[in-house]
Amino acid sequence: MNVQEVIDRILLDCCGGRKLEQTCDVLASGKEDMEVTGIVTTFMATVDVIKEAIALGANLIITHEPTYYTGMDSLDWLQQDPVYLAKKKLIDEHGITIWRFHDHMHLADTDRIYDGLLKELEWEDKKLDDKDAWGYQIEETTVGELAGFLKQRLGMKVIQIVGNPQAACARIGILVGGGSLGLGREQMPMELMQEKNLDVMICGDITEWTLCAYVNDAAMLGMNKAMIVIGHERSEEWGMKYMAEWLAPLVDGLPVTFVDAKEPFVYL
Repeated sequence: MNVQEVIDRILLDCCGGRKLEQTCDVLASGKEDMEVTGIVTTFMATVDVIKEAIALGANLIITHEPTYYTGMDSLDWLQQDPVYLAKKKLIDEHGITIWRFHDHMHLADTDRIYDGLLKELEWEDKKLDDKDAWGYQIEETTVGELAGFLKQRLGMKVIQIVGNPQAACARIGILVGGGSLGLGREQMPMELMQEKNLDVMICGDITEWTLCAYVNDAAMLGMNKAMIVIGHERSEEWGMKYMAEWLAPLVDGLPVTFVDAKEPFVYL
């Protein structure tokens, strides 16, 4: 199979073949007609992920996030940059094609990033509403215990909490990646907490003056609100782990391997 055939089968499976006219889901390197020897799925095609793909003999990396540091992988500002030049040399020397799978993944019949996270948490049957993936009803626990559960399931060393760790919680919201920034409407996460009567919002990225400030003020006023921040990568990586499972049957026996990009932080 060549790269374009793999892409076409993915889009057919996820979106019935529908293709967005404007999208970041394009090649960051390589060519559509390259014969594929193996596939790696990952949150981000970091240098370490690329090296792991090379070691595996895989020449197609499917990444959820950009390869070159901006949302649309624009290259005009990078032409003399030593980091870009060294990374591009590594990719080119080993004949690696990188395809970004972001917009179509979130817009599939079910958001497949959420599908992977819920599979990892075993929360598939806990949705408040089948129409969206934002709200969940779990067995009552405390914010601190929920944070401990997330650390264990998602392989985290450090987790951030806003609010009282001893507060009881059962109605949980999840906004993966940059979702808690509002998806174009800053007030959306706060409205969501109020409309669904959520005790805790689990977030990827945050802006400290929006949902963070809202939850902080609510907790200071004695209201039962909290926020757990797991970061963009830890909230979305599991969709790419799950992708390796559903992609394998679509590609005629080609090896498909998930490679964890891992959190980018060193905690001191």
